[in-house]
Amino acid sequence: MPKIKPFKGVRAAADKAAHLISRTYQDYGKKELKAQLKYNPYSFLQILNPGYKFNQEISGAERFNLVRNRYLEFKEENYLVQDKQKAFYVYENIDPHHSYTGIIAGISTQDYEDNKIKKHEDTLSLRETLFKDYLKAVGFNAEPVLLTYKDKSKINELIKEIKSEAPDQHFSTTDFNSHKIWAVTSPELIELIEQYFADIPELYIADGHHRSASSSLLSQEMNPDQESYHYFMSLLIAESQLNIYEFNRQVKDLNGLTKEEFLMKLDQHFRIQNRGLELYKPSKKHHFCMYLDGEFYSLYLRKTVYQINNVLDDLDAQMMYDLILKPILGIEDLRTDDRIHYSYGKHDLMHMKDRVDNKEFQVGFGLYPATVEQMKSIADAELIMPPKSTFIRPKLPSGLIIYEF
Repeated sequence: MPKIKPFKGVRAAADKAAHLISRTYQDYGKKELKAQLKYNPYSFLQILNPGYKFNQEISGAERFNLVRNRYLEFKEENYLVQDKQKAFYVYENIDPHHSYTGIIAGISTQDYEDNKIKKHEDTLSLRETLFKDYLKAVGFNAEPVLLTYKDKSKINELIKEIKSEAPDQHFSTTDFNSHKIWAVTSPELIELIEQYFADIPELYIADGHHRSASSSLLSQEMNPDQESYHYFMSLLIAESQLNIYEFNRQVKDLNGLTKEEFLMKLDQHFRIQNRGLELYKPSKKHHFCMYLDGEFYSLYLRKTVYQINNVLDDLDAQMMYDLILKPILGIEDLRTDDRIHYSYGKHDLMHMKDRVDNKEFQVGFGLYPATVEQMKSIADAELIMPPKSTFIRPKLPSGLIIYEF
């Protein structure tokens, strides 16, 4: 039974909130990042990019220390304010297409180490250590891990009851997102939330495997009595609230094969149909889209020649690696091979077509999204999905609620 706890969150002052929160740092292109830093002095990006103040590119421990300084300055200026009482935070986000609600809480690192929090992605030890060092130096975490659980009517009803009251914060941002936060400080409600989650046998990481692993590493370095280090901030969200999208793939060359040779090799495992300029999008698993030499193709798995031995074999991203990327295109390491590129988005097939037409890549593949059940089954079996198997929303903004150590 995973253990959760309330904490004294640090939040933007009411009049700064819409200006302060930001998307994940890596989500910004150079021009957009520069504009944000130049024209928005309240942006959380000012904290994450402290070298801008000195017109310098700064990295490593020096950057970590300056991030800490910028963070303290934001608190000194009262752009950021710490709550006086420990709370669970009910958070609702409404965008033009979806809405979701979850509970932001501290999650036990011991439960992560005991595998009560299930994983479906591999992590890189170098990234784990780097982010652990970052957390230790800056003293806060501003991006919660996204954890999911099977819908529970008691939790849904309690969240609905909390949301019947006016939120503590309600603001909108220029990306047409509405944000509402309810700080749950009532001892009775806190106890109820803890009890309800204690009845859940396990949680699943939907997004944030490296952040979870780094928090666990940091916990192992700290003394047991330093309680805040033995928890990490997470958004707990019911499965029904998750939206999972596909990651598509583009490859720079055909590994020395001609177009005809490549198609013949594909024919061993797939029924191939040339769809010309028809933009084909897979409608179910084991169906793939391919764009090659100005034409779209549908690829349907020949199930009689592909053996499914476990839940991972049934995953389209793994199937593509086993049948196309590795044996035909010669891509061994999906994390490090620079011949492969991953992309996502509502209109990504058209963008993929443009990238192939512009000769950035020679072939592109569109996949059908994985399901929550596939993700959970793979985690339960202690297997690992290939990199970029899922693009999961919600994506929480940075600086919405900050967890201090």
